[in-house]
Amino acid sequence: MKIYVTRKIPEPGVKLMRDKGYQLDFWDSDEAIPHNELVKNMKKKYDGLYCMLTDNIDKAVLEAAGSQLKAVCTMSVGYEHLNLEEIKKRNIVAANCSTVSSDCVSEFALGLILIMARRLIEGYEAVKKKEWGPWKPMWLLGFELIGKTIGIVGLGRIGFGIAERVNAFKISKLLYFDVRRCSYDKDVNAEFVTFDRLLADCDVICISCNLTNETKDMFNKAAFAKMKRTACLINVGRGGVVNQDDLSKALNDDVIKCAALDVTEPDPLPSDHPLHSTKNLIITPHIASSTWEARNAMSEVAANNMIAILSGKDPAGKL
Repeated sequence: MKIYVTRKIPEPGVKLMRDKGYQLDFWDSDEAIPHNELVKNMKKKYDGLYCMLTDNIDKAVLEAAGSQLKAVCTMSVGYEHLNLEEIKKRNIVAANCSTVSSDCVSEFALGLILIMARRLIEGYEAVKKKEWGPWKPMWLLGFELIGKTIGIVGLGRIGFGIAERVNAFKISKLLYFDVRRCSYDKDVNAEFVTFDRLLADCDVICISCNLTNETKDMFNKAAFAKMKRTACLINVGRGGVVNQDDLSKALNDDVIKCAALDVTEPDPLPSDHPLHSTKNLIITPHIASSTWEARNAMSEVAANNMIAILSGKDPAGKL
């Protein structure tokens, strides 16, 4: 069987598929394959398509692949780039990396909280710019997490991991909002509240939910107006959950204090985008899951999904 892989991937996944005797053809680059190249290459008739979050697996790709294509496996947790309606219409099985550990993203979210709370980037830049002078009692004052109220939007695996970590900082309260109450919330002393209460009460709010019709632009002008002026917003979920124009205005007008984003809309964010000139905001290039451990695991999970489908079995991450 033949599998097309749309990017260079970590060796563990490659080895798994080759050990099964599959022929692997690659887009041999660390950069995303252009859509027209993917369409052209899929005409060579593959049994499996091993893709990335950056690949638009649309009707054109699937039509080029033809009836031989049996599996579409993405090396990502997110699957917004897959046209599941067209995939299922063709009796193709799709799978994502839903079983990959989320610890790396939870760790990263905690890192963003600490960076913003203690103004680490500003301090680093002050040293580089030679602005560091004699000690000043009022210079670069941040805030401590102890005694603060922390909010989490989406208490899934990532949100739960964030909750576990922030509890170590002797916070006062941990609130969360989700589509429904989670049965395991007491394991991290989290209280299920309305979205409005979360906005009003929290000193730090972490977004770790999926992008859905309900969560699209949920952090907008009206939401920011309900938050504390001293509040900090962290997004490691999906860029579309935050209305970025409204966020930029809220930060520039001191409606909220600060924000840190690892996800944006679009992703990557153009270099001339207004967010880059917004005050009290840092943007990281979608690297919350960028660890060797996570990438190796993702390559293996996607490969095992592919092997399962081509062997006539249900994959762990079936969509």
